[in-house]
Amino acid sequence: MKEIFTVPEINLMCIFDTNSKETLLSDLKLCLKDVYEPEMIEIIKTTIKKLEKITDEEFSEIGFFIADSFYDFYEE
Repeated sequence: MKEIFTVPEINLMCIFDTNSKETLLSDLKLCLKDVYEPEMIEIIKTTIKKLEKITDEEFSEIGFFIADSFYDFYEE
């Protein structure tokens, strides 16, 4: 995959519907109007930019696991 998403970006995407890239992009763009934390706004904007650059096939290869849950799974 050309773009690498950061842990905060993956965690952000996990709280939305990740069944399609279009739905996720729409949800992220809608939530921007309700976010006032500058750091969070920047994470959302960079996530949107990265998602807009990747193909649907690349999107389907993303593993949507919240970081803490992902690591707990492999520690068992």
